[in-house]
This record gives sequence, C-alpha cells and structure tokens, in this order.
Amino acid sequence: MNTTTITRRRAIRFAYPTKGQANLIDRTIGCARLVYNLMLETRIASYQSRFGMPDAQGKEPPPTPRLYKDDYPFLIDVDSMALCNAQMHLDKAYRSFFANPKSVFPKYKSKHRSRQTYTTNCIRNNIRFENGGTRLRLPKVGPIKVRQHKRIPDDWKLKSVTVEHCPSGRYEATVLFEYETQAPEPVHPSTFVGLDYSSHDLYVTSDGEHAGYPRFYRQWQERLAFEQRKWSRMVKGSANWSKQKRKVAKVHERIRDMRMDFLRKAANRISESYDCVCVEDLDLHAIAQTLRLGKSTMDNGFGMLRAMLDRKLVEQGKPGLVKVGKWYPSSQLCSDCGHRYAGAKDLSVREWACPECGAWHDRDVNAAKNIRDEGRRLSLQ
Repeated sequence: MNTTTITRRRAIRFAYPTKGQANLIDRTIGCARLVYNLMLETRIASYQSRFGMPDAQGKEPPPTPRLYKDDYPFLIDVDSMALCNAQMHLDKAYRSFFANPKSVFPKYKSKHRSRQTYTTNCIRNNIRFENGGTRLRLPKVGPIKVRQHKRIPDDWKLKSVTVEHCPSGRYEATVLFEYETQAPEPVHPSTFVGLDYSSHDLYVTSDGEHAGYPRFYRQWQERLAFEQRKWSRMVKGSANWSKQKRKVAKVHERIRDMRMDFLRKAANRISESYDCVCVEDLDLHAIAQTLRLGKSTMDNGFGMLRAMLDRKLVEQGKPGLVKVGKWYPSSQLCSDCGHRYAGAKDLSVREWACPECGAWHDRDVNAAKNIRDEGRRLSLQ
C-alpha cells in the first residue's frame, strides 16, 4: 500500500507568555512587518525604474532582510527566520500578481489594521515542546507556557510555528506538523445526503434533519452593541479607548469560537454518517451582500462548513463534496414525480402540493432531496 505525506495543522490555543516574552513577540511582529514593507518598497522602485516590465524582476536578485540590518540594527535582536518568512510571503504575493490576472499588487502592511503575526521554522530542533508538552520553546523568546487540546504523537515532525497577537490581547501559537500515513482506501459511495442552504437553520438535509444553528451573533448582538457604543464615546487613541477596543474584540472572538465549534461538530457528524454530500454551488458572497439575508449568511458560516466537509470526506477516502449548479431548480421540482412547479419560485411559499401527483412537500426538505438526487447522478457519471 502506498504512503503519502499529509500536512496537518494543530492549533495550540491560549499561549501564556510572560510580560518580557510578550514584548519580544510584539517586537518580532513589528520587525517582520517593517522588513516586508521595506522589501516591497525596494521592489516597487525597481519595477518602476524598468518601465514596468514584468520580466524585469528576474534581472536582479530580490531584496533580502540582510540588506536592511545595517540601517536598522535592532533587526538582529529578533528571530531571523521570522524575517525570512516575511521575504517568502512577499515573494509569493509578488509572483502571484504577475502569474494570476485576478491577483492584486502587494500592499503595505499597516501597524493597526494588519494581522499581528509572524512565522518561524524549525531548524535543528530549535523549536520543541518541553516539560511534558506544557512549554513551547521558540527562538529568541524561550519557553512559553501553552495548553495542548490534543495529544501529539511522537512520529509527528514539527515544521513551523505561527505566533499571533490577537486583537483581544491574547497570544496564540499555531504549530504545523508533518507526518506520513497510509493513503485511505477509495470508498465507493453508497449513502448520499443533500444539504439545502437555510439562512436561519444553516442547512436542511434530505432526511428531514434541521441543523438548528443557534445564531450566535444575534444572541450576542445586544452585548456587542453595548460595548461598541461605549467604545465610540471614548477619545480615540487613549488608554481607555484601547482597553474598550480589546473588550469589543473579545466579544467577536467569543462568537467566532462558538460558531467554529458548532461547524466542526456538524461536519464530523455528517462526514461520518454519509459517503457523499451534495450541496448547491451558491455564491455566498453575493448572498451576504443582500439586505434581508446578509447578516444571517455572515453569521452561520455555511461556506466554512462546505470547506470542512470537503476536507474531511477526502481524508476518509470518500469522493468529497459534490456541488450542484446554482441554477438547478431544486426548490421547484417535485422530488416524487419530477414535475416542475413554478409557484415555488416565491420564497414565501414554505409548503406546497404537487399539482401532478398531489404529494405534499416541505420546501427545504424537497429541495434537499432534489440536490441529493442530482448530486448522485453527477457523482456516478
């Protein structure tokens, strides 16, 4: 049986650095951002001096962090791999701009609006867990107290760590491991399920199950509005303004964590119960911009659920997610006889009877059944 290398990410949440370690982490983040902006400035100047020729970038070597250490000697005090990763990120963004017409030109990173993060690589065991996994040793920073939510097998190889200073003030470390595992046996799909998107319930299955999404954002909407009103009345840039800003960020993070927990559990339950999952290929970005459905669409995270399901199904050797075209009339077709009922175009019609066979349909369950049948047809072609 062939083996394949699968890269998995494991997040170690709630890192607890000391005050000195936190200051060094913030300095490293600032230095990585500075190097990124300096290298971008150098590349823009080089690009403009050659009259904007796309192939001019290959005529001279790209700038490196070493180029700026004489003018900025404090760059020596931080992790050098963090600066190298900033160079790699810029190089990837710069090449993508010329290779992909849809990509935009790299932008400068703002101190106040960009993500406060840096990445460092494991070289000669310079990053490792100590004290039974309760400490994570980072270059220049030293051992940081962490909390592991999952046991890490001994055969997993640590590759890199991304440290982030979150808007709420807490620090997180995301550790990237690599390990070799046997490729799963291909599964011939025998059980199918269709998921019809619902703004309020997240989804309705072809078996009649409603997800029952708790709508976490709306639950916390009053608390969030209260904290935001207090924030808006403070002097921008003051100590109280910064403190209240972190309180608002904590509410957002709380909503995000509850949403992700619900989506992960739903994705695990569906991927373990069915061999193939069929969904509509909806443009959720366009739906989120509508006046009536925008807030619910942004709250339930159906796009993230689709990505989770696709990844989990593939890891189990299953065909993955089957997407039915968004113009497929799933809500108008009778799942019993196939008759197309034009009256179901109206979204206010939640239940209807088929004029051909007389079957009584719940709008969402009927649409999920049609999505399941169409997805089965597409997957077995």
